[in-house]
Amino acid sequence: MRVSSQGVTVVALLADPDAPTEIAQRMARTLPARLADKSGPGRRFDVEVVSEPFTSGTEDPPTLMRRIIDRGSAENWDIVVALTDLPLHSHGRKLVVNLSHEHGLALLSLPPLGGLRLQTRARRAVEEAVLGLAGPQAAGAEGAPRSQPPPKPFVGRLAPTHPGQVGEEETADLEYVLSGPRGHLRVLVGMVRANRPWRLVPGLSKALAAALATGAVATVNSTVWSLAEALSAPRLVIAMVGSLVIMVGWLIVDAQLWHRSAEGSPEARQRARLYNASTVLTVGLGVLVCYAGLIVINLVWALFIINDQVFASTTHTPLNATEYLTLSWFVASVATVGGALGSGLESDEAIRAAAYSKREQQRRRMLEDDSGD
Repeated sequence: MRVSSQGVTVVALLADPDAPTEIAQRMARTLPARLADKSGPGRRFDVEVVSEPFTSGTEDPPTLMRRIIDRGSAENWDIVVALTDLPLHSHGRKLVVNLSHEHGLALLSLPPLGGLRLQTRARRAVEEAVLGLAGPQAAGAEGAPRSQPPPKPFVGRLAPTHPGQVGEEETADLEYVLSGPRGHLRVLVGMVRANRPWRLVPGLSKALAAALATGAVATVNSTVWSLAEALSAPRLVIAMVGSLVIMVGWLIVDAQLWHRSAEGSPEARQRARLYNASTVLTVGLGVLVCYAGLIVINLVWALFIINDQVFASTTHTPLNATEYLTLSWFVASVATVGGALGSGLESDEAIRAAAYSKREQQRRRMLEDDSGD
């Protein structure tokens, strides 16, 4: 890597669009001061954030490292840390970070950091990577040993990272990986976090409108009262699960969120399964939030509109708190099925953030537009 003049180390955070860029921009506000404090006196850091779809079209770490080298060759950067929300694999294991001391590069995959405290974990991982690359071992000349490890990147308690083997032909000289079932689970949770399921709820405005209309009508229907009163708790649970499955399935099919890999390799199939699992969980969480909101709204509407004497004469059961909750619960299931019909009016853009394949298509278009310009 190049050595900065006047003790200033220029650090570029090269981030994929969407969540990686937002994370990079937030950490850039405090990163220079934190790096200066940890590196000792007399050294300053200048942090730049560059948002580019550098992963578009490939998930191969060596290819990505070469892209980062090419991108930074024309810039006045001393260290480049690339952040992506793609789950990367190296020799069948989940890659956390790739490091190249010779070129002053780090490739960080965010999903292996998990879904909780992602901003803090990402900042700590970037700090450790930068300090390791900027240290005496990395700042030396071309003869610096490739096997010299930097300080260990941020390690979680649930699925610790560990050094992995790097091939002689690869650009990186050190990598950290996750392995085992806990590592797989942590990557999946991180992918759902990167999908930001809370953004799905506002995007389903038309589906919510259809569900609210269905619920408002069903709440004042005496037949629905009788059905809700007659159903046992297991049947109410089955109705809830069935309505959620219908809604999630319809959203995925209608928006074409299901990922089908064109490649037949085991890695491609594993990647497709991971993508689809994260999509189902993301959409499921968004729909579950909508379902909980429907229960609350239906309960308020029932408290306002239903007459207890009319309800008792129809169902032969006095109207109390249990009946209110049971009715609101059952109506939410009915309304969710109605909302699935309304979700067909949504555009793909409204729920594109729920699938990695959709974001990949958008990033390819961005790359093509930039090339055209």
